[in-house]
Amino acid sequence: MAKVTDNERILFNSKIVPFREAIEAILKEEKEAYALLKGKGPDSAIKRLEIAEAMLNLASNYMVINGVSLSVQNQKSEEALNDARKALYKSVIYIEEAVSNFVDAPYSEYEKRLDEIEAVSPAQRFFLVRKMGLAIELLEHAYGDNSKWKWGFVEIEGRYAVVTKNLINLRDVMINTDPRSPHYEPVTFHLSLARKLLLDAANRYREKYELSTNNIDDFKKGISFLSALRLLNFLTGDQAEATIAQKKLKIWTNKLTSDMERMKMMASRKG
Repeated sequence: MAKVTDNERILFNSKIVPFREAIEAILKEEKEAYALLKGKGPDSAIKRLEIAEAMLNLASNYMVINGVSLSVQNQKSEEALNDARKALYKSVIYIEEAVSNFVDAPYSEYEKRLDEIEAVSPAQRFFLVRKMGLAIELLEHAYGDNSKWKWGFVEIEGRYAVVTKNLINLRDVMINTDPRSPHYEPVTFHLSLARKLLLDAANRYREKYELSTNNIDDFKKGISFLSALRLLNFLTGDQAEATIAQKKLKIWTNKLTSDMERMKMMASRKG
């Protein structure tokens, strides 16, 4: 890697001034909102979603700084990328606090959380999860295929899938997926995205298990996402897809049992 010259460093620092100012403004906004975020109820839940979006804007500014570094200094800004990753995690956490982080749970267990954000329209919710998905995709691309964070992104992708699902008001889903509903398009697309993300998360955790960690807990997490997909399909009336997910779930569960028995035998032989 070529050494950064003084001129390049000066130029870089001058070009990122507006983005640093935007970052400071967002961090100040988050700090000022902290008092509201301590409480519970509609105001604090909605505020959490607002700050979650602000954290996505924060991540975007950090990624722009990385882009400027690549352009001017011909190297990534690992500091900016790491700050962007932390901002993404904070965004996910704020949404989890608003609507729960339940992966595979009956809707009744977090339904009251959705009542608290009733004022947030289906279109606004869908916009938020699309924005998060784009931010995650851009950050993964910025790190590159050979990044040490390659498998670390499996977790944030999984948590993204969960909050995408948990932002959907399943109580009104049948009404809102009627073509005559004003919410038809955002709810239909939101549901489709949630299904895709849950399946992707399941596959990614299994991939992580088989290609990287060989940790049975990763496979279990993959199965939990597959089970969540089955439940979502069932609750939204898609019986055909629920059946497909159930069959896949059975195959994966059988493999889990087989792998656990194999590992137990290997451990006993070593002992």
